[in-house]
Amino acid sequence: MNVAHLAPLAVVLPFLGAALAFVLIKHPRAQRRVSLGTLTITLALEAWVLASVWTTGPVAVKLGGWEPPFGIVMVVDQFSSLLLVISSAVSLAVLAYATGQGAADGEEGGPVSIFHPTYLILVAGVSNAFLAGDLFNLYVGFEILLTASYVLMTLGGTGSRIRAGITYVVVSVVSSLLFLIAIAMVYGATGTVTLADLALKLGELDPGTQNVLHILLLVAFGIKAAVFPLSFWLPDSYPTAPAPVTAVFAGLLTKVGVYAIIRTETLLFPSERFNSLLLVVALLTMIVGILGAVAQTDIKRMLSFTLVSHIGYMIFGVGLASVLGLAATIFYVIHHITIQTSLFMVAGLVERRGGNSSIARLGGLAKLSPILAVLYFIPAMNLSGIPPFSGFLGKLGLLQAGVADGSAMAYVLVVGAVVASLLTLLVMARVWNRVFWRSTFDAENPDPVLLATAPDASGVPSMRALRTSKHVDATEGRFSGENEIPILPNMMLYSTAGLVVLGLAMTVFAGPLFDLSQDAAAGMLDRTPYIEAVLGAGAGTP
Repeated sequence: MNVAHLAPLAVVLPFLGAALAFVLIKHPRAQRRVSLGTLTITLALEAWVLASVWTTGPVAVKLGGWEPPFGIVMVVDQFSSLLLVISSAVSLAVLAYATGQGAADGEEGGPVSIFHPTYLILVAGVSNAFLAGDLFNLYVGFEILLTASYVLMTLGGTGSRIRAGITYVVVSVVSSLLFLIAIAMVYGATGTVTLADLALKLGELDPGTQNVLHILLLVAFGIKAAVFPLSFWLPDSYPTAPAPVTAVFAGLLTKVGVYAIIRTETLLFPSERFNSLLLVVALLTMIVGILGAVAQTDIKRMLSFTLVSHIGYMIFGVGLASVLGLAATIFYVIHHITIQTSLFMVAGLVERRGGNSSIARLGGLAKLSPILAVLYFIPAMNLSGIPPFSGFLGKLGLLQAGVADGSAMAYVLVVGAVVASLLTLLVMARVWNRVFWRSTFDAENPDPVLLATAPDASGVPSMRALRTSKHVDATEGRFSGENEIPILPNMMLYSTAGLVVLGLAMTVFAGPLFDLSQDAAAGMLDRTPYIEAVLGAGAGTP
């Protein structure tokens, strides 16, 4: 049996782990071990599947022995297997981060006890979406991860989280309803929802019907991917969630929407009918998103806007519809999942160490926590596209693809991408200068704990501000002793550092990774290997 036939275990194992974690809901330590162990095993399995798929090509797993298009089929190819591995690696790092935070804060009961089973269900939903071989199973994957995300976003039940959760739920329900309507219309027009079968049958419809179906799917996936102007919900929703939840949301959830757009554009609607529209959307997403980031004074909101902006880079490559453009998009998706997640994890550490995430109220963190400064600086420069990091290489691939396209719109996108990258560097540098580089005492109304532990002229932290501050009660529990600086839990630091190192590894191994991305792009644009893997050899060239 081909190893790739084990790919459905990427969905099954997290579900089983979630069930066991829920049974152990009154035993937090055992719950944490089960969750971490489940994701570790899942990651190892997916790496094995990835190695197999790169040599054998796409593999279809027919659940229950039912032949498509009548049965449920899961398909693993180069693109989906690569996303499975990177998503599980990031999920494992964030789970370790959350585990360190929970252990340090002593959150052993209450609503936090459902975090682990819900988190594993989220991972299962993401994996199911990447493996789905039909539109309805893709819809199921979206609903699994969205249902879990509703719970994770509102953990703690604070007013801001409930309000943000309501917005998130309403937007998600609207996008899911549009997706469900599109599925019904696709089935009514073709009699199937299997992606490989649709690749053959959609081309037989009249252009007007194709356009309606195409636009419905793009709008539904565009909301989930947070492209402009469908991204209004994201900056208000993500920053209010707990730090680990925000990190995994930023890294994975929008990328599932991007994955669905890529799969739709390459497999179902390979014509260039809407490429110009995609390029316009990509440009607006890049520019509007980064201008929103420039206007922010809160680190998490600023990162949320940069997240929106960099989705535009991915849509840029999709709109070019070339092997080079799609390969650069695949490379950039992998890069962005890692880098954006690590930056949100760093933001959580900054908030924990400095007492808040406001750029105006923070300062001096480079002296107070040099390791935190390093953990911010590396991914920040990577996201900004500074050579020789993977962010620069991914953007360079997109710029080369735009120049190779040669159209006027492609050149406009090239200029827009450079402008967005420079503004990203401006935003990241502003955070560095104000939060890490300037003196603590130059900050506006700094947190009492930050003032309390700021070094005096001799370089020794003074506790006088803490003892005399009227806000001393707010700092309770953040010191392990009267004369000790607040300590960042080792597990939170190690998991963040591990993800930063993974981002650096993408720079070191950028050549082989880009070659793999090109192979995946060529396979998706060809379509025949995917179709024949599902429907059998000789199914016909679309």
